[in-house]
Amino acid sequence: MSDDAAARVGRCLPGRGEGPCAVISDIHSNLLALESVLADIEAQGIDGVCCLGDIVGYGARPVECWRAVKERCPVIIIGNHEQALSAKGVSRFHPRARAAIEWTRARIFREEDGEGIFNSLVSLPIGFTCGERLFVHGSPAGPTMDYLLPRDAFDSERMSREFEKVDRVAFNGHSHIPGVVERGGAFVPPDGLAGASYAFGPRPAIINVGSVGQPRDGNPKSCYVIVEDNRVRYRRVAYDADKAAKEILAEPELDPFLGYRLLEGR
Repeated sequence: MSDDAAARVGRCLPGRGEGPCAVISDIHSNLLALESVLADIEAQGIDGVCCLGDIVGYGARPVECWRAVKERCPVIIIGNHEQALSAKGVSRFHPRARAAIEWTRARIFREEDGEGIFNSLVSLPIGFTCGERLFVHGSPAGPTMDYLLPRDAFDSERMSREFEKVDRVAFNGHSHIPGVVERGGAFVPPDGLAGASYAFGPRPAIINVGSVGQPRDGNPKSCYVIVEDNRVRYRRVAYDADKAAKEILAEPELDPFLGYRLLEGR
């Protein structure tokens, strides 16, 4: 995103002097989770919301999730599931994810404005910067497709490549596993941070904001972060995961596992 574009949406970018910002990611067509998180964000008195992609895929309500994100988030970047809608990168998906993308594409085109929704999703930007802060879906070195997992913190060569792209701090999602890794340090999950809060220090950091719609850290509650000044605070939000799972189970073309996993946060 250009500086001019960032300026136009500056109210939602932390560090612009416009108050705190929420950063969400990996909604995966889970409307119930998204609605609960957006309500929690509003209850915190926060206007600005940035979305790091994967709005669609896996779940049963892709169109509704896109419309809610489009209305609420001035800044939205592309995830690998949006990219896969155009068949780019879908070959790397496992069969249940590929089937979900095919179902999602068909579901979008059942809408009267389906072509417009599709074009909007596949043309989202791959990331943006705001000052010393980078926002991507995957990893700093691989913005859309590359996973950055907790174990990667111990791979010095890999992390050196990642931190070459980070001026001070980067925000990402994709792995659905929230936590912070500083340059030269280990990955620290939210429950390893005092008060589930992290203050930017002298060393560059990469902050995974977790997943709204499909947490995979053993906690079924939705996860997102609030960024204010030089601090990040993790929030966990309960929602009706049982109902969300049943919505998936009601769609024969979606693998039942995609519903059951919501109940366990895996």
